[in-house]
Amino acid sequence: MSGGTDNDRWVRPGRATGREVVVIQPGDDGQWSHTGLVVVRLDPGEQYEFCSPATECVVVPLHGAVRATCDDADIALSGRDSVFDGPTDVAYLPDATSIEVSAGEGPARVALCLASRSSDDAFPARGIDASDVPIELRGAGVCSREVRGLGMPGTLDAEGILVCEVITPAGNWSSYPPHKHDEARDGVETELEEIYYFEARHATGGRDHDAIGYHRVYGTADRPIDVLAEVRTGDAVMVPHGWHGPSMAAPDADLYYLNVMAGPGPERNWLISDDPAHAAIRDGWAGLPVDPRLPMGGER
Repeated sequence: MSGGTDNDRWVRPGRATGREVVVIQPGDDGQWSHTGLVVVRLDPGEQYEFCSPATECVVVPLHGAVRATCDDADIALSGRDSVFDGPTDVAYLPDATSIEVSAGEGPARVALCLASRSSDDAFPARGIDASDVPIELRGAGVCSREVRGLGMPGTLDAEGILVCEVITPAGNWSSYPPHKHDEARDGVETELEEIYYFEARHATGGRDHDAIGYHRVYGTADRPIDVLAEVRTGDAVMVPHGWHGPSMAAPDADLYYLNVMAGPGPERNWLISDDPAHAAIRDGWAGLPVDPRLPMGGER
């Protein structure tokens, strides 16, 4: 039975105090090169500046309204009260050598999703309205989840960054069957690092800071990795390679995660391979209803 022997390396617990909840940058580890994530909490009107060389960024409000500025870009984001209230508007900043985010009249929590750049050709900065974010209800039964394509192909033109967020209702499993995207195979799989950033809320009237979920990452004999983490709001799990999933919502807690992905290949796409030991579960979804609790935040 696995004990999560690599948790110390690949799990980043959220910080309970201070502005920075979690900070992951490209190059943080010898096996980590392409993605980053900075989550900060801001008081009303407070500003935060982040500097990183040769990086593109998707700014995702998690709570509250924010303004994002970088070079000539100045993008106001209305945000939302909670990640469980539906999708948000986001900002794309193509050359994030210096980003400033500021809260509006209320407090805010905001994610800076990062990917290292290798080209001198930058895509234009832009804002994406919440109404333009596609929502997919994926899976069925207890594997039902809601996927919001905040910064995926078809929603955002970018060099390499991919960003989405997933809602898993209490008691459900997502990122299942376990899958991987750690080698380039034309038309089959793209090579991508991935960050999971989690938030959770109590679904039965308890205290939100007691709300938990679980996340699993495992590898092969040739490329081992062993992560089994209990996650709460503010925690992050890094996936350099290997099968990942499930992300499990406890029976009394809805689970949210924000995914940031990028890789070394020229193709900006999310192509995955299922773990053959569990892939057959997809056949069992036929005819099963999607969880009626989805989508969260109401129909669009």
